[in-house]
Amino acid sequence: MAITVSVLASGSRGNATFVRTERVRLLIDAGLSRKEIAKRLEAIGEDPDGIDAVLVTHEHNDHASGVRTLVKELPLTAYLTWGTGRALQVGEFELNGSRIATIIPGVAFTIGDADIVPFRVPHDAAEPVAFSITSGGVKITQLTDVGYMPDHVAARLSGSQMLILESNHDLEMLRVGPYPWNLKQRLMGRHGHLSNYAVGRFIREQYDGMAEHVVLAHLSSKNNHPELARQEAARALRDRGLSPALLKLTSQDQPTDPVRL
Repeated sequence: MAITVSVLASGSRGNATFVRTERVRLLIDAGLSRKEIAKRLEAIGEDPDGIDAVLVTHEHNDHASGVRTLVKELPLTAYLTWGTGRALQVGEFELNGSRIATIIPGVAFTIGDADIVPFRVPHDAAEPVAFSITSGGVKITQLTDVGYMPDHVAARLSGSQMLILESNHDLEMLRVGPYPWNLKQRLMGRHGHLSNYAVGRFIREQYDGMAEHVVLAHLSSKNNHPELARQEAARALRDRGLSPALLKLTSQDQPTDPVRL
């Protein structure tokens, strides 16, 4: 076993993914309260306070609202870009011996036995990134909060044994849904969120087909339905001659079963 992964929560009400290697325990994002993160870690059999570092993708509340408390109360390090740190005003909560580490998009860094690459993504935040984590020859990549899939981003996903990928909205549901038009434009824009259709296009045109697990994440509760997201991705996988059994979906309300790679 090189890496264990569980998406603790994914959606507009909070995001956090747990990643454990042989030596370190990481969170990608902390958009839940410390209490809720602890509850979900316990639900998958993990130490509720056993986190060594938080990798922060960007400053939006559903990804970073819990970072402040974690850094204040636990002896961990938060890793974030300069732009994200400025947006979160990190100097205000660098307390109790905890540390803030500034990372540079495209520049790899190491935590214990985990080699981590942050890479730029198109999203309406200060300096957003996504992360690939490699340990023991196993690579996982999480990509959410991305408006579209440029080739340089798709290339970062190559070689991943596990791919956690945003499938935020169904275009027709969003068009006819209750959101105001300016918000619909934002979500559909090049710095918004990835649609089911865009995921299908990525699988057909850019995906290397190497992942043992493809996990659809950050599904909208108002502008999507899990079965619509699954069907779109499954059709694309079948078009590539790949099994739709690879697919898993995340939940806003409970952690996914841990995947051990």
